[in-house]
Amino acid sequence: MITELLADLDAESRELDDLVAGADWTLPTPAEGWTIAHQIGHLLWTDRATVLAITDPEAFQAQPLAGDIVDRTAAEAAVLPDLLEQWRSSRASVREHLAAASGKILWFGPPMSPASMATARIMETWAHGQDVADALGVVRTPTARLKHVCHLGVRTIGFAFLLNGLAVPDAPVRVELTAPDGELWTWGPEDAEDRVSGPALDFAWLVTQRRNRKELAVEATGPVAQEWVPIAQAFAGPPGGGR
Repeated sequence: MITELLADLDAESRELDDLVAGADWTLPTPAEGWTIAHQIGHLLWTDRATVLAITDPEAFQAQPLAGDIVDRTAAEAAVLPDLLEQWRSSRASVREHLAAASGKILWFGPPMSPASMATARIMETWAHGQDVADALGVVRTPTARLKHVCHLGVRTIGFAFLLNGLAVPDAPVRVELTAPDGELWTWGPEDAEDRVSGPALDFAWLVTQRRNRKELAVEATGPVAQEWVPIAQAFAGPPGGGR
């Protein structure tokens, strides 16, 4: 499984690499105050944090996590003259270490297995790639790799409730999403009363908070589903401000 996940991570990264390689890195993106360079700088920092968490968990835990760490580290990396080459190197390092990792890996949210960490890296690369695509006015063709983003979005239901100071619901949620090729992707019991459905792309935008909820064709039925959809997030850290 990890081999396939890392192959998809590599494909997602190369697609973003192709977008930024010849672009104007000073262009602003939808994330307030962030240029394309900030987006790649953030991915570089997260890659390095991933490797640190695998190779030296104590050092990972000891790093200071000031409230502005995400913006600060992105800004610091954005001015690196060889940022693209450093990001390419960090991606290779992540793949190498995840391929050999075992057991749980510490993270900013709950600890994750190597497979879950690889899935999270795909999600984050896709999400920040969306910001870059929006800055460049590029409409990306959705691929089957979206399933990883959607899977993480479903798996983090309880996490989203906790982050928003809400009790984690006991009721299961059935999620049915239409894949880019028309296939139906499903999670949760078929007979669940709470249900979420819609295009996989819209759901991926929802859980990465890359589009406003009102723009998306994501339908929620049942009290738990209706409470979850507005706060859904597949990423670690505090709830975002959305778009």
